Amino acid sequence: MVRIISRSEWGARAPRDRSYVSWSQRTEVVVHHSAGPTTQTVRSIQDFHLDGRGWSDIGYNLLVDDDGAAYEGRGWTVAGAHAVGHNTSGIGICYIGQNSPTPAAKATIRALYDEASERAGRALPKRTHGDVNSTSCPGSNLQSWVDDGMPGGVGVIEEAMNMIINLRKGDGSETGKREHVKFLQIVLKEQGQDVGEYGVDGEYGGDVESAVLGARQAEGSEQDFGDWVSGWAAKQIIRGWVEQIVRDTVGSASGGALPDTVDVSGKLRLTK
Repeated sequence: MVRIISRSEWGARAPRDRSYVSWSQRTEVVVHHSAGPTTQTVRSIQDFHLDGRGWSDIGYNLLVDDDGAAYEGRGWTVAGAHAVGHNTSGIGICYIGQNSPTPAAKATIRALYDEASERAGRALPKRTHGDVNSTSCPGSNLQSWVDDGMPGGVGVIEEAMNMIINLRKGDGSETGKREHVKFLQIVLKEQGQDVGEYGVDGEYGGDVESAVLGARQAEGSEQDFGDWVSGWAAKQIIRGWVEQIVRDTVGSASGGALPDTVDVSGKLRLTK
């Protein structure tokens, strides 16, 4: 099950009214985007829906941010206000952003869809706001992804990216991301980067910042910061890790050149 940040945790205002829906009435999952910046808070979206739209509560049932965190909106069994004619039948899941979802965000949306289908006891149709109403929401990126069947982040490369994307300096045991930082440190260390005197300790400090910057510079980056693993940085770091594994696999026989294909089964190690 997906860990969903509750209304009390994100500081929700009390709803003015609620109408509950049975699971037999739920017949679809409808994907949206907020059409705003990824820095939007769930509370700011609720404030707009309550005060600007005059609705009884935030419109969506669930929301997902770029870090892949899921938030309780109206919840699984409350009628929403997200798609005309589909607020009882549809579970509205909103990506907080505009047409640029991270792999982590997509993976969480897919996991929420899977949980909704499990709760309903049947596979629910996958739809977007644009499928059910005349609108450009949720943007071409999410529209194509939903049209393709919401492919999940089950591949080892995408899973690896999901584990390190959006990690920041200061992350570790205090932020509940120690295991993900440990994985980042392992990946960096295997590429020859120095992760500090304490080694793989799960804390994103100055040494990890320098190692991230070193890995990015090694890939030709002109950006001079390493205190945040952006989507671009995650791609470069994981690519470098995979290439190192390939080189270790083929050995010196290749003369350092990477072949078109190589069997690395069992070599890609994910440590959660």
